[in-house]
Amino acid sequence: MALQPAAGARDLNPGQVDSNRRLCDLLAGVYRLWGYQEVAPPTIERLDTLEAGGAIAEREVVRLASDDPLGLRPELTAPIARAASTRLLAHPRPLRLWASGTTFRSVTGDGGGQRISEQLQSGVELLGEPSPAADTELVHLLLAAVATLGLRPQHQPTLLVGHHGLLNALLGQVPAEQRSAARHALTDFDPLALGAMLLPDGQRQRLMALIALRGKPVRVLYQLEQWLGPVPLLETLAGTLASVGPSAAALGVRVQLDPTFQPHFDLYDGLVFKLVCQGSEAPVAIASGGRYDALVGRFCADPAQAAGTGFGFDVEAIRDLLESGARGQAGEGDTSGPWLVACATPAGLGLALSRMGELHRNGEAAELCTRPCADQAEAERLARERGCRGAVWLAA
Repeated sequence: MALQPAAGARDLNPGQVDSNRRLCDLLAGVYRLWGYQEVAPPTIERLDTLEAGGAIAEREVVRLASDDPLGLRPELTAPIARAASTRLLAHPRPLRLWASGTTFRSVTGDGGGQRISEQLQSGVELLGEPSPAADTELVHLLLAAVATLGLRPQHQPTLLVGHHGLLNALLGQVPAEQRSAARHALTDFDPLALGAMLLPDGQRQRLMALIALRGKPVRVLYQLEQWLGPVPLLETLAGTLASVGPSAAALGVRVQLDPTFQPHFDLYDGLVFKLVCQGSEAPVAIASGGRYDALVGRFCADPAQAAGTGFGFDVEAIRDLLESGARGQAGEGDTSGPWLVACATPAGLGLALSRMGELHRNGEAAELCTRPCADQAEAERLARERGCRGAVWLAA
């Protein structure tokens, strides 16, 4: 009998499950305040939906053995976009939806074998609104959600912002046959590949400067305007970044404009962003998203409604980030666990259950100590061992 979980899967202990639920509840509370409604997309979808027209590589989708081409969702956006364009078609736009759930991705392990990666996500989708106002709303909502998570200054949160259309404009002067290679070199931050490309010196120097261009939005936008001129896209992007700047600064979130930034999945065709924090050993990405009008257009017959933007939080990455900084800090004065209710003799079991009922009615968690405790000290020792906040010992 196999005693270990499948490669890539993890067993969660009760504390981790409680933390995941608490974080999901915090995020859901923010989504509801902003007028978003909960949906529950299916875990199993057709492969053509999951692969989103080639935006998600087939090798990353966990396929199921079935008569139909089915798989497990690697993210939540495509299934929600499909549902919004079918079952929710009659609902007025813009459509504001949120969801949480487990996603599954197939990855290749160090030994070359397949591993199934599970990830608990929570996020929102704003559908049917093509204006830049939707992008601005989403970034503000992201920051409002971040404010509830309890990030600390040492996490140094940074919001990376890019734009698919901006990168296209910057590559417009590169010969058509070289654009794909140049795009990959830029998004992979590969200056050696750029240097090896057969391009005129002026174009190569421009791309080498572009690969290093990132930082404060005002400075980066100024340089981009020198290259592209006063194009409307830059004006729109500047307005969005100026709008979210004060909110980000109030939370201690640094905003960094990176024209070459693109997320892992190739779902997006407009504004893109990722929130990165400093972990105990390396940077940790806890949220990402952007605009995906073309994806909605695959499911939607009405071009006027083919618009979508959204983001997702990696709940377990947030949990690990917060817990890594809190290890060793819990102890005396910790009030996160339940009370341990103990009695001195077996005959006191009924009294202990009654006392637990009083605590429960007052909204306080309490668990029963099923064996007698000689005194308060023994009850407190057992409470500490079990991670309880303290002991209620009943002498009789």
